[in-house]
Amino acid sequence: MFGSLSDFKNANQTDFGEQLLNTVASQSLRRLFTESDVIDVTIRCYPSSKLLQGSIDSFKMHGQGLVIRREFRTAEMSFETDAITLDFGSILKGQIKLKQPAQAIAQVSLTEDDINQAFTAKLVRQRLEHVETPALLALSGDEPVTFSQVSLQLLPNNQVKIFTQATLPHHGEVPTAIIATLMVERRRRIGFQNAIFQPDQIPEALHPISQRLGKALAEILDNMVDLERFNLDGVDLRINRLETQGQNLLFSGYAQINHFPKQG
Repeated sequence: MFGSLSDFKNANQTDFGEQLLNTVASQSLRRLFTESDVIDVTIRCYPSSKLLQGSIDSFKMHGQGLVIRREFRTAEMSFETDAITLDFGSILKGQIKLKQPAQAIAQVSLTEDDINQAFTAKLVRQRLEHVETPALLALSGDEPVTFSQVSLQLLPNNQVKIFTQATLPHHGEVPTAIIATLMVERRRRIGFQNAIFQPDQIPEALHPISQRLGKALAEILDNMVDLERFNLDGVDLRINRLETQGQNLLFSGYAQINHFPKQG
């Protein structure tokens, strides 16, 4: 997997260990993602001889263009642990085995384009197609309603504007638009709160039904984004805060790293 160890023949044991750990960690982390543009690993260990006992002062990963489950792209993701302990022998086998779970500070950045692309993912579409909530069934004559062509715009103060088309039996396509405030709930869910109907782009004759559709859409979105559905193999993410900055949505929180992916 890693070629000849002769590449390290001029290095001492600890230098060899650090270089090998960087290599193994980078390749292990790449297996967390379907695609990745860049993954950088930085390991701090002083004195470096501690590495031979499996002791590391900190472990930091920074990645760009990371794709989760084939359809969900993050512009950037990083996490940095405190001191961790691992089985040094496992590194020599091309794997990383933690002696106990590690806690890390985590940051994730999504672009507006990343978010809009996520609305086309199967996992998201199936929550917006053929919806049968009581509010929607009352509008459609007890027939399922489908939301499509979702377009989200990031706004200041953690707000988002969402425009979509709803397909109702007997009505055809009805556009609706809302502005909602993003909020963190129980450190793992993203809520869409305080939704306000936006009539500007909606034909006046459709305002009454479009407003009701917008309210129903907000309720669907408010129950949709749960990190449990997107956890990486061996890594549990939790959010402390989020913030909209221009065309980027920033998350900060922590990650519990239970194990690194094994070599496939």
